Amino acid sequence: MITCSEAVRELWEYLDATVDQADREAVEEHLSRCRRCCGELEFAVELRRLLLGTSREDIPADVLRRLNETLGELG
Repeated sequence: MITCSEAVRELWEYLDATVDQADREAVEEHLSRCRRCCGELEFAVELRRLLLGTSREDIPADVLRRLNETLGELG
């Protein structure tokens, strides 16, 4: 089974359906057993939904900066 850090690293690609089948299965197995990472998944899904419904101009500059920093740390 993969670790939490590995699952979180794969999370965005998992949501984008750009991971291969083996990685997808590994993430899904991890998510089936890890409450913490399920919370990360719920957060990522909600964040994606929010961003899709918001234009860049609607996001305050400091929030956009923190978001970019966080995404940079994940990548």
